[in-house]
Amino acid sequence: MSILLLGADNVSPIKDLLQSLGADSITHWDMRKKSSSCAKNIPQKTGCVVMLTNYLNHNAMKKYKKEAKKMGIPVVCAKRNLASVSKEYSKTIKSCGDCAQCPAGCEA
Repeated sequence: MSILLLGADNVSPIKDLLQSLGADSITHWDMRKKSSSCAKNIPQKTGCVVMLTNYLNHNAMKKYKKEAKKMGIPVVCAKRNLASVSKEYSKTIKSCGDCAQCPAGCEA
């Protein structure tokens, strides 16, 4: 599964965790510049969006949640720590239920 990770600067431990949970590729946008944080669109092959809420402004969160919903992509909102990301990711991906139709390809 391809994951779009939004927020924070140093996300190496989070990337490692997501790869251990089944992520094939991880794209990270740090969202540092508020003026351009909402300018990008979610890539087409994204299977899940992970938002690190401590490092995102409300407009960016709202925009990417809305866009992911239109695309049928699950959204994980977590604080920037491994326990929170692991818990929320597992809860969101496991709750999908319809793996045959799931765009995330979670195969849970």
